[in-house]
Amino acid sequence: MRPRSREPQWDPARQISVDHRSPVPLYFQVASQIEEAITSGALPVGARLDNEIELAGNLGLSRPTIRQAIGSLVDKGLVVRKRGAGTQVVFNHVKRSLELSSLHDDLTGIEAHPTTRVLVNEICHPPEKAARALGLSEQDEVLHLERLRSARGEPIARMRNYLPAALIKPSDEELTERGLYQLLRAAGVHLHAAQQTIGARTATDEEADLLDEPPGAALLTAQRVTHDHTGTIVEYGTHVYRASRYTFDLTLRGNT
Repeated sequence: MRPRSREPQWDPARQISVDHRSPVPLYFQVASQIEEAITSGALPVGARLDNEIELAGNLGLSRPTIRQAIGSLVDKGLVVRKRGAGTQVVFNHVKRSLELSSLHDDLTGIEAHPTTRVLVNEICHPPEKAARALGLSEQDEVLHLERLRSARGEPIARMRNYLPAALIKPSDEELTERGLYQLLRAAGVHLHAAQQTIGARTATDEEADLLDEPPGAALLTAQRVTHDHTGTIVEYGTHVYRASRYTFDLTLRGNT
């Protein structure tokens, strides 16, 4: 029987280069190149880095320099130090462009293996802010959804949505398997445009528990009002995202 061939592994001795004459600190040079390997997929989730002594020896650097480089990656949430297992890649930071798409679709597009836990799926009367955003009264009925979205096994966002009650009636199973915009399009809703406001705040105890963050951790926030092709408002969403795992990506164009 032939021995099973191994896939080539990322080799820090060959992939990392440092310039001792550069004004850029050595630890930062090392950390930025490891981060690039993680974001490019050369170091996938679950990959283990050499220990500090081996990395220092292979790169001709001091152990404190390597410790500082690894520490900066830990602070960014890209790797964790595990007793007895060394340093392990845990997550690729998700960058999301600001387009009229659902988080589920975006995560699927970058092969982040999204999963969903349905927290709330009910018909109710909307709170004042949601009613105002949808152009309804507080006596009208709406579909109220709350979901916890994860990527690569880690929670990344808690999403809360309000929609006119007659629009769709999704089951928990459908919400688990498909994105909200997929379900709307399947129901014949033609999504056309949205206004979105991005902000930031600290996590409540409940949010921190759901998102596996410490209480008071930084969260990104997004509020969105979505219109169909007739100009009718079909969704009001208010979401929070882990700032340690998620960024919004914008393209800015100058006037011509």
